[in-house]
Amino acid sequence: MTDAYIHPTAIIDTGASVGADTKVWHFCHIMPGARIGRHCILGQNVYIDKNAQVGNGVKIQNNVSVYQGVVLEDHVFVGPSAVFTNVINPRSFIERKTEFKPTLVQKGASIGANATIICGVTIGQYALIGAGAVVTKNIPAFALVTGNPAQQQGWVSEAGCKLVFDNDGHATCPQTGDAYRQTGRQVQKL
Repeated sequence: MTDAYIHPTAIIDTGASVGADTKVWHFCHIMPGARIGRHCILGQNVYIDKNAQVGNGVKIQNNVSVYQGVVLEDHVFVGPSAVFTNVINPRSFIERKTEFKPTLVQKGASIGANATIICGVTIGQYALIGAGAVVTKNIPAFALVTGNPAQQQGWVSEAGCKLVFDNDGHATCPQTGDAYRQTGRQVQKL
């Protein structure tokens, strides 16, 4: 935890790892075995469960719980009050810790405020999940999804700008000028 800022009200359990230049704000709780990378920001009241993994440069806004089985790769953004789950059919009277389903949020993806991510899915790199969306299935890289259940509305660039593809499957990010190619249901940066 060298060179990390930990607010005095935050609780970092023994066995948790917090990378350099990370900021952990008010009332956060990081459980044993949790791994937080470098240059991250954990907003007020963030909970990181045991063995959850948070990459470098991740921003997690207020009131988010990252449960065991969730992996957030580098440069992921999680908006305020977004929800992750780790069991498909929870019951208070049945122990299902052996049934946790892993959730992977790949590099650079963004999850909007109040979105719900049902366990067992992969959100592709640089995908953009709209505020309030309910994600129940895998989301491809660069996809823009909204709604309940989340439905794809289009494609976005690494910068988060909407991509418009020509008849040959080519698009250019209006902000950066980066080129993209669409092949079927996949988009890649060239």
